[in-house]
Amino acid sequence: MLTCPCRPLRNNVNKLQDLLLDLTSGDEARAESSVSSLIDLGEEAIPALLDVMNSPNADSRWWALRTLAQSPLSRTEWLVPFLNDSAPEVRQCAALGLANKPDDMSINPLVQAMNDEDALICSLAANALIKIGSAAVPSLIEVVKSASQSSRIHALRALAEIRDHRAIPVMMQVMDEESALLQHWAKEGLERLGLDMVYMKPV
Repeated sequence: MLTCPCRPLRNNVNKLQDLLLDLTSGDEARAESSVSSLIDLGEEAIPALLDVMNSPNADSRWWALRTLAQSPLSRTEWLVPFLNDSAPEVRQCAALGLANKPDDMSINPLVQAMNDEDALICSLAANALIKIGSAAVPSLIEVVKSASQSSRIHALRALAEIRDHRAIPVMMQVMDEESALLQHWAKEGLERLGLDMVYMKPV
């Protein structure tokens, strides 16, 4: 019996369409169940997911972004623009995705994201910079020197976690400021670098 060579292709197209319908259904259970299957489709699903990421519906954008962020085929340039999305939950998803895919290309956008009005996004952006590590240190030092107070706190936490000796001078400077949170992370950073005795003032 002869079989049509187009049938497998048609079946895959139908499967992709069904999975995308589940992903954008607004039903959390259906959307969740489609994520791993879409990832398993590999490159075949990428163009359709990128299209959904341009949807006017924030929930659809979130699910498409989450799926792409988990895919081994994910690219930094697909995630970075969504750090500026109008919906905070989408910005959160982008920051979390970049934390799972450390890339020097995302340093500057993540530094900007530490100034987001949403506190969780600021924290997730700092976490992503921690994952990037030493390459992010110069930018984080500049934030501590001149950015808003909230951004400075997140940047100093990141520097404390990264444990890079280049941050020592700015940590020492912060120890003379009145902010308890800045002092806490400066002290924590110096301790992790083995310099906990340096900043102690005589009684």
